[in-house]
Parts: sequence; C-alpha cells; structure tokens
Amino acid sequence: MSRYIAERAKKTSRVVGLMSGTSADGVDVAAVDIAGRDVRLVAFEVMPYKPALRRAILALCRPESATLEDICHYNHVLGEVFAEAVIELCRRRKIPLRSIDLIGSHGQTIFHHPRGARYEGRTIRSTLQIGEPSVIAQRTGITTVADFRPRDMAAGGQGAPLVPYADYVLFKHRRLSRAVQNIGGIANVTFLPRGGRTEDVVAFDTGPGNMVIDGVLRQVTLGRRSYDRDGRIAARGRVNPNLLKQMLRHPFLRRRPPKSTGREAFGQFYSEWFHREALNLNLTPEDMIATTTAFTAATIAQAYRKFLPEMPDEVILCGGGAHNVTLVSMLRRELDGVKICSSDEFGIDVDAKEAISFALLALATFKGVANNIPSATGAEGPVVLGKIVPA
Repeated sequence: MSRYIAERAKKTSRVVGLMSGTSADGVDVAAVDIAGRDVRLVAFEVMPYKPALRRAILALCRPESATLEDICHYNHVLGEVFAEAVIELCRRRKIPLRSIDLIGSHGQTIFHHPRGARYEGRTIRSTLQIGEPSVIAQRTGITTVADFRPRDMAAGGQGAPLVPYADYVLFKHRRLSRAVQNIGGIANVTFLPRGGRTEDVVAFDTGPGNMVIDGVLRQVTLGRRSYDRDGRIAARGRVNPNLLKQMLRHPFLRRRPPKSTGREAFGQFYSEWFHREALNLNLTPEDMIATTTAFTAATIAQAYRKFLPEMPDEVILCGGGAHNVTLVSMLRRELDGVKICSSDEFGIDVDAKEAISFALLALATFKGVANNIPSATGAEGPVVLGKIVPA
C-alpha cells in the first residue's frame, strides 16, 4: 500500500499505453513520461499479431463465428500477448521494467453496442474489450488500468470516443480551434474550440477510417494484401460517383452526435456488400479502393460540415490513415482552405498517438481524476474511467 501511495504522489510518471484497434493487426506499445501537460514519448513499437491470432480475433467479432469458449480463452491469451509486448518493448529499448509506474490497456474490442437494447423497460448499453488486465499485472509486476468504456456507459454515455480527454491535454490552444482527426479502423474527431473548456469539446466517430478500404482490399487480393500502402492502389483508380453517393446514405452518417460505431456497421458485411455492388458496376480493383478511400474522406468532411460548431482553423491527423497520401490528398480537397497537418508536427507520433492517449487516461484514473468528456460520449456527467488491477 505504501508503494501505491508513493506512486500516486509522483510528479513525473512513466506509463505504458497499450492499444489494439478495430483493424486487429497488432498491439501498439508506447512508453511515456508524463508530468502534468508535459508528455514525452520515451519509446514506441508496434507488435504485430501472428496471422492465426489475428484470424481468431476477427472471428470473435462476428456473431456467427464467435463462441463462448473462444471469447473466454482469447481474453486470457491477449492478456499474455499484451504483457509480453510491454516486456519486449523494455527489452528492445533497454528500459528497466521497474521504471514503469503504470500500464494503461485499452484491450481489444470484440463488440460495442452504444445504442443499447431494452431490458425490463430500460435501455442497457454495453461493450466488451478483451485482454485480461489481471494477467498483464501478474506477468509484468506493474499496476494495470483497463476496461475504460463501461463506466461511461453506466453513466448514460456511449463509452466512446475516449481519446478526447487526451486530445484536450495535448492539443488545446488559446487562439486556434482545432480538429484532432484520428484515422484508424474507424475515424473519430475531437473538436477543440479556441480557449475552450472540457465541457466545450465536441467529439464523435465520423465513420469508417481504414476499415472498409482494408476489408475490400483483402477481398480483391484474396487476402494477399491487408492495406493500401501510402494509398498507391487508390491513386491508380477512379472514384465511382454513383456508388459513392449511395454509400454516403448510410444511416450512421446522418445520426447526430454523440455517436460511435465499429465493425457492427462497417466491418466484413459492409465490405462484402460494397464488393458485390462494385462487381455489378464492373469496377476494377483500383477503382474499388479509390472509391472506398474517397468514402472515408467524404464522411470526415461531411461530419465537419454537419456537426461541428464551426470549421476548424487546423486539422491534426493521426492514426494509420495519416500515412495514406491519396486519402490525405482527397481530404485536403474536401476541406479546401483548412490547414491540415499531422500530430508528428507537435511531437506526437501519428502511430503512437492512441497508445499515448491510453497512458494519459490510465494516469488520470490512477489519480482519481475524471477522464471522460460527457459532451462527447453523452454521459450524464464526469466519471473516473477504468478498473485498477494492483501489481
């Protein structure tokens, strides 16, 4: 207990953030030194999943293939994998494991039900992230914070997006309004009004990020490719405007924030639907990838025009989609006149940003600081997110 009290009183904390997104291609591991708003990235690695593990995780995300036994089993498997990722990062970068004060783990989402279902006259929202934190704490000997989403849902929120707390800490500005746009499997925006407070923040999922692009690419290449490196395939294709127009009628895109989404809306079933429609129109594989890439850019820009209080002065890109040159070029055309940059320019690695966010969330939880943004999630008020597993 004395160690627990001492850690809470430290002025500078070294925290490891773990993030495994909807693409389920690996775990991002970021070691961060945090002293107030001063955040310094010490080390970052992406630890790819073995192909068999990735297939197993994706099977858990599909109701027709998930089993209770597999959900139970892979919850603990991923706990082991996450713990090994922390240990391996420290080994590669020569960071003493004992120098890590805390681990924050997002876990692996296998189902997210933000709109909820009725039970005895009430709407019950639910979510499930696996990657057992007790295993992480036991294997590493480090206090672990995990399972951030349920507390916000218990308070009436959607449990997402969670990163606006970190976006506010990292990027708020007195004179500029900023949109922090993450483009992972799903794309989400945090709007930070100039000089704003946390209650002024607007944040929500804008729609698919890389998910549909990747899903369709896997289909047209029979699994030989899982992503469009730098947007090279999309750059060789032509966008089909009629199919794009049809895609932009998706009901999620019309729904007002707070809102969040995932594989249940834009996963395998959606990619298969798009592929069938594209084949009926005789689109080439390049045209398919160009059209899905344009869909991501258009949904982001459309969300800004519909749901932000004003167009931002700056858009700060992060996540894997920030590397997609074709996607960024399309986004610049959609948001003509708005400055677009990357989080790299602020010292925050675009690939590490979400893992850094969960390090910040974990430290806030550990210190008892409310770290949801009710204006973003729809929660009835501020709450402290997550569950703490002591070392």
